[in-house]
Amino acid sequence: MSTKPIASNDILTVPNVISGLRLVVSAAVFVLLAWQWWGWGLAAFVLAASTDAVDGWYARRYNAVSVLGRILDPLVDKVLICGTYVMLAATPAAAGQPVSIVGWMAVVVVVRELVVTGVRGEMERQGIDFSAGFSGKLKMILQSIAIPADLIVRGDLAAGLGEPARGMLPTVALVTAWLAILLTIWSGVEYLWAARGVLTGSHRR
Repeated sequence: MSTKPIASNDILTVPNVISGLRLVVSAAVFVLLAWQWWGWGLAAFVLAASTDAVDGWYARRYNAVSVLGRILDPLVDKVLICGTYVMLAATPAAAGQPVSIVGWMAVVVVVRELVVTGVRGEMERQGIDFSAGFSGKLKMILQSIAIPADLIVRGDLAAGLGEPARGMLPTVALVTAWLAILLTIWSGVEYLWAARGVLTGSHRR
């Protein structure tokens, strides 16, 4: 585990503003999906997900790390991903279109985030850094691919493609959804293993 950089108490930093805007766009994603405006929902999700790395990069590049940012950035990520999974699980696709993200997948994603957040809170309370590892970051990337793939298939947004490519999209979306879920589970287990000292009471500060 790496040592955390010193965080300021500033609130109105550029990374925090970006995270705040991403939260607003995330709410727009949920509304658009509830209305089954698949194309606009896809565009809003891509916009929100694509800014995920921007605030973190800016904070590190310009030494703009803040206490609020440490909380807000991962919180917004969880709101976007968990909320979108829940909305997709609860919203039917366009008539006759297959889906790749279903209810139990949303449950896995939400439970994983709740467990990891609880463990992270206890570790950081004890002064132990519990930053996201490679598997956690890769999980976020795969989830951010699986969701647009599902949206494209649900809304039949690839109608302009040739029939062979269009026919492959449901399979691609399904495979991506499963890879994202498997990595979601794996990264959660990996986090719990890294925190085993705290969870078993054997860690000594």
